[in-house]
Amino acid sequence: MTTFPISGVETYWWLPLLTAVVVSSFTSIGGLSGAFFLLPFQMTVLGFTGPGVSATNLLFNVIAIPSGVFRYIREGRMLWSLTIAIILGTLPGVLAGVFIRIQLFSDPRLFKLFVAGVLAYIASRLIKDIFMHSHAGAWEREEVDTMDDEFIVKDDSLTLKWISFNFQGQHYQVSSLAVFSLSLVVGVIGGVYGIGGGAIIAPFLVAVFKLPVHTIAGASLMGTFITSFVGVIFYAWVAPHFAANGLNVQPDWGLGALFGIGGAIGMYMGARMQRYIKADLIKKVILVCLAVVVVKYLGEFFLNFEF
Repeated sequence: MTTFPISGVETYWWLPLLTAVVVSSFTSIGGLSGAFFLLPFQMTVLGFTGPGVSATNLLFNVIAIPSGVFRYIREGRMLWSLTIAIILGTLPGVLAGVFIRIQLFSDPRLFKLFVAGVLAYIASRLIKDIFMHSHAGAWEREEVDTMDDEFIVKDDSLTLKWISFNFQGQHYQVSSLAVFSLSLVVGVIGGVYGIGGGAIIAPFLVAVFKLPVHTIAGASLMGTFITSFVGVIFYAWVAPHFAANGLNVQPDWGLGALFGIGGAIGMYMGARMQRYIKADLIKKVILVCLAVVVVKYLGEFFLNFEF
């Protein structure tokens, strides 16, 4: 058994690594990050319920995401105007989310209620994708391995009013303020939960703003990486102040590193296995797992029972 001194978690060193590999390979097949599942695992299985668990979950993103970001840049599918707008919105949001997490959700029961709400939202997106075959779910399904020119973003520009670009012979334009406002809200949620917000913002960019799925995935991923990085640093920076009051908000670097390494391996494995497994089947299993966690946390809060 290994003891992680920052979080106080005592477990086998390989368990976080293996869990992240399995969770990330499994969820990435369905187009979802493993971060939203790893936080309930840390709270329920490892007993890590303080504000530092959100910071540790953000550390997972920092380590696991770069390989995916590099892939989108290499393929010419990184929409930099959208990326900048997302980062400008999510950064202040995630900083506000850190303080909200520490000040309002330091009680594990109340935080689990918040987690149940976020997971219920993600579950609703999966239900819509599976049973209604909406365009909003397409961002999770589609993947491109080609390097053809038709999948390269062109004439990418950002002004105070508009984000505009050309893709596959079509011109796209969306309000900079609208993307900034959405990103701000998502940043707050991501800062509190510790997921960065990619699983929340991407469906909106496709379903509401009508942006092509192949152009938003890289921007969403880069935005999640940058805001997660800043979130981790900010949690670590304010940790000494709250430690004086007996509140641990410090990310557990060792635990987060094991999750991140496992996540990077799992995401690679998931990408390789995707062509052999039907994504809808995976999503249905994920949906059942989400439902179990949501029911458990709601039951703990409202009915005061555990299972």
